[in-house]
Amino acid sequence: MPVITLPDGSQREFAHPVTVAEVAQNIGSGLAKAALAGKLDGKLVDTSHLIDSDATLGIITDKDPEGVEIIRHSTAHLLAYAVKELFPEAQVTIGPVVENGFYYDFSFKRPFTPEDLAAIEKRMAELAKRDIPVSREVWDRDEATAFFKSIGEHYKAELIAAIPEGQQVSLYREGDFIDLCRGPHVPSTGKLKVFKLMKVAGAYWRGDHNNEQLQRIYGTAWAKKEEQDAYLTMLEEAEKRDHRRLGRQLDLFHLQDEAPGMIFWHPKGWAVWQQVEQYMRRVYQDNGYMEVKCPQILDRTLWEKSGHWANYKDNMFTTESEKRDYAIKPMNCPGHIQVFNTGLRSYRDLPLRYGEFGSCHRNEPSGALHGIMRVRGFTQDDGHIFCTEDQIQSEVTAFNALVRKVYADFGFHEIAVKLALRPEKRVGSDDVWDKAELALREGLRASGLEWDELPGEGAFYGPKIEFHIKDAIGRSWQCGTIQVDFSMPQRLDAEYVGEDNARHTPVMLHRAILGSLERFIGILIENYAGALPLWLAPVQATILNISEKQTDYARHVADALRTAGFRAESDLRNEKITYKIREHSLNKLPYLIVVGDKEMAAGLVAVRTRGGQDLGQMTIEALIERLQQEVVARSGTA
Repeated sequence: MPVITLPDGSQREFAHPVTVAEVAQNIGSGLAKAALAGKLDGKLVDTSHLIDSDATLGIITDKDPEGVEIIRHSTAHLLAYAVKELFPEAQVTIGPVVENGFYYDFSFKRPFTPEDLAAIEKRMAELAKRDIPVSREVWDRDEATAFFKSIGEHYKAELIAAIPEGQQVSLYREGDFIDLCRGPHVPSTGKLKVFKLMKVAGAYWRGDHNNEQLQRIYGTAWAKKEEQDAYLTMLEEAEKRDHRRLGRQLDLFHLQDEAPGMIFWHPKGWAVWQQVEQYMRRVYQDNGYMEVKCPQILDRTLWEKSGHWANYKDNMFTTESEKRDYAIKPMNCPGHIQVFNTGLRSYRDLPLRYGEFGSCHRNEPSGALHGIMRVRGFTQDDGHIFCTEDQIQSEVTAFNALVRKVYADFGFHEIAVKLALRPEKRVGSDDVWDKAELALREGLRASGLEWDELPGEGAFYGPKIEFHIKDAIGRSWQCGTIQVDFSMPQRLDAEYVGEDNARHTPVMLHRAILGSLERFIGILIENYAGALPLWLAPVQATILNISEKQTDYARHVADALRTAGFRAESDLRNEKITYKIREHSLNKLPYLIVVGDKEMAAGLVAVRTRGGQDLGQMTIEALIERLQQEVVARSGTA
């Protein structure tokens, strides 16, 4: 007689084994109708799962995050079902959930067209309307392999054959379609009401470019139509804000095939870069960091000793010279330890903080590259703090406060904090990881912050706190991080002399606030839709003359602004003033300064803001004061 403990602590006793669906019905018919799955002793299971012993159980509905994930996973299977009905020769491969949706990869003799997607989506709706039961079956591995081979699903057969011999596999059946999956899934297709297919992209089988290129159909699925509508509206807005389009329009940067994943910065884009870098340089100086610069290329033996060669080699660019192997640095940490190791350090020197605008290169797959957001060559606002164990909490607490101030200066005020814990592939003992994870938790508690935990997502050398900023249209971007590392300093022989006159290994805190400067600038461009705040704008003001008579005065105004430290230009072309105003407004300049005969005679300027507001006439000195106050207010600097 199983006793089921519910989330509110109440218990239900049953005279015989019961399914999750039967428990939900026992609680209430409304819950039974809404049930998508169960959470049995912390593990998600189908509503058909039989409970034959005492257990804790929560009923999962579409109001739960797990319920939405199940809807999306089940919709991926619905997509495959529809594709197989419409295109029987297509082979199905894998179809996981991704952020805000799902995808499924197919092998098919010709490219899917937009018309195909429309037909597939229509068939999915028809299958959902039929409310077809979804059932779980358990098969022997060899039996399942033979079955999928017999129906021409060679990719599925290959996946199952890779499972250890003698094991069983779970399959899910809905109507005539059967698929390999761990589950859980919705009890019937009728639970899938809100979805949309988005696009087709290429993807290599198992992510290997040496394998066949498959067709990946992306889709989105939601619990409620209004949620999907809001998401689609956000995507439309995101497309308008795409940093790649704005980068071309505003003449900031470009990319080309001869340098995949590398950026060509134009003068205006580099001006933005310099504002970001110089701001962060002041952050270094004001918070006790000493700036260093380390080599781009280091001998293989150092990367072996640090652990990167064994754990990160596939992402590293390597080269050879005079029979020695080298790697272009993907990270700055080993170099900073070499600087630390050049002298005998005392506990009195700690914490010791190094900062570097470190240029790194990582061999990212070409399919993963995305504008300046995901590149192969990038620069980090990287820093490493060498400290004692007793100093970890205070350093983490101070960093938490610093991160929030920096993000606020850039205009980001909604910040989510996450703690990424030990991955499967890692260096260091479990005791060391226990200590590192505890130190970060204590630092977060001392900062008064709430956080979510991400099991398995830490770096191979240590756990990390991640800071996720939310942009103007609600998207989340992971930028800052601080990581506790007990292993690398020991592997690279870092030592200090303690109060006991003995040698000790320091703790190393890896930290970055912006992360990749390239990516952060891309985030800024999209957050502000190209209309960067005054202190970041590549051109802060343009002086426009109405006629040739004001040419010298326009130059005088531009010179006065530049002397005051502003990035100012003048447009002296023989064009109508309305044309020049319209053109520069499209370039999203913060201020347009118009000078005509009246302004020139009185020594004034007519000022227009980017939003079209006419501020009227003012003196050059008053304009400079206004700009200075706005820069201070927007950047948080004096």
